[in-house]
Amino acid sequence: MPYIFCMVKRAKLSDEDRDFFDLVSRAAFCNPFGEERAELDQKITGCPADTPHDECIDWTIRRVQERVLRLAGNGEADLRLYSAQDRQNLQAAFMFDIFHRVADRFDALIQDQIQLGQVPSPVPFARETLVMFSERGFSFPESIRFFAMLYQIRRAFYFINRSLIGSSPSMRNLRLHLWNNVFTHDICWYEQYLWNRMEDFSTLLLGETGTGKGTAAAAIGRSGFIPYDEKRGCFTESFTRNFIAINLSQFAESLIESELFGHKKGAFTGAVEHHDGVFTRCTPYGSIFLDEVGDISVPIQVKLLQVLEDRTFMPVGSHRQLRFSGRVIAATNRPLDEHRRKGQFREDLFYRLCSDVIVVPPLRQRLREEPKELDRMIAHVVGRLIGEDSEELIQMVREVIGSELGLGYPWPGNVRELEQAVRRILLTKRIGPDSGKNISRDCVPCLFCQTENGAMSARELLEKYCLLLYERFGNYEEVSRRTQLDRRTVKKYILQGQKVRQDGFESPTEEPG
Repeated sequence: MPYIFCMVKRAKLSDEDRDFFDLVSRAAFCNPFGEERAELDQKITGCPADTPHDECIDWTIRRVQERVLRLAGNGEADLRLYSAQDRQNLQAAFMFDIFHRVADRFDALIQDQIQLGQVPSPVPFARETLVMFSERGFSFPESIRFFAMLYQIRRAFYFINRSLIGSSPSMRNLRLHLWNNVFTHDICWYEQYLWNRMEDFSTLLLGETGTGKGTAAAAIGRSGFIPYDEKRGCFTESFTRNFIAINLSQFAESLIESELFGHKKGAFTGAVEHHDGVFTRCTPYGSIFLDEVGDISVPIQVKLLQVLEDRTFMPVGSHRQLRFSGRVIAATNRPLDEHRRKGQFREDLFYRLCSDVIVVPPLRQRLREEPKELDRMIAHVVGRLIGEDSEELIQMVREVIGSELGLGYPWPGNVRELEQAVRRILLTKRIGPDSGKNISRDCVPCLFCQTENGAMSARELLEKYCLLLYERFGNYEEVSRRTQLDRRTVKKYILQGQKVRQDGFESPTEEPG
């Protein structure tokens, strides 16, 4: 019987195409919040340097689509036809093209999933997208995994870009850092080595009260990899279920262990039924956000350390070891360096939590870097509250803040204080008598003036200085550190200063929760 030789057509990119797809490969896997991506888009499109970045991205998408369609018209848009180097660049370019063909549908899926909650949402465009992968020469396992990765990339961009707004350098750096936290500094390495091993990388978020650490944690937690289940026609989990947040400061010391690890029925008085803690409820690809981790006692720190080291834990009253397979994100506004020196926070736990440390900037820093950031924040909060843009409401809020607080107000309560101020203005058209005073306009000049004139006693000076620091940093520990006074002394001066201010018909500052 004669042999039949099947001649497989091989393809080779031209030098021009190779250079083009090399640029696209680098852009496809580049951090979208960094300057490198903007520079690569300009090289791909030839757009002038002053072209708005969004417009440049649109041109990049069209140019890539044109090149891929040209290869397809020649029967050469198939990875299996190329050598290793060309195949690597084309793989990234094909994924880039497929991603932008379905990006809007991914956005709709994200919104549907938010509305649906913990039940995974159907993915009606999945079959069509998997066919696109197949036509470009991806194997079926590759198609399934890369489809899930495209969904992850879109979720990460959606939550980081939409929930953490602002054009100040510190906010641009925060978004860039959050992206790297999800995909590492090199997404190619992430795809090759780490996409299913991120539970070994804990994250510690630092920042003052009200800066948005919870928002940053949610952006990380909702952006984890979730496999696609082809048989069910949906991803294996909802990203809303994959992220569990718990504020440790709201629980009594006796209840924290149960909330974290769960308990058996009858484990202690009041344990009338079995309870699953957050480590039990967390899914294999999920994340747990431990807010105010600096508030927990040393015995709880020891048990938390065991989970991070051994990935095992036991519910209260049980001898059965359970396994935790998720990722831990922790946050605190406490000065952990000082707590560690005093033995109030364990060194070994700190080093287990800080695979990555992200500092969320205070609002006053953002406004100092970019004053227009306040207008963007007001517009964002108003739009979220009323469900649409309204220039007249935004203008009204701006005017009230300007007249009652002044442009130099440092927002000691940060973004949380601003959001509450916007709510109060929308309801009453004023910030009201319980709002903070303009520290830079009232307190600081008064402090300098009275000091220069010798009109204050040492006690009054300490009261005003401690109160000024507290209104800026938001916690007794930071004031204690800066003044080198005992925490109890600091608290006494602050409370006395608040009382004097209130008796003098000035605004009291809320005590921390």
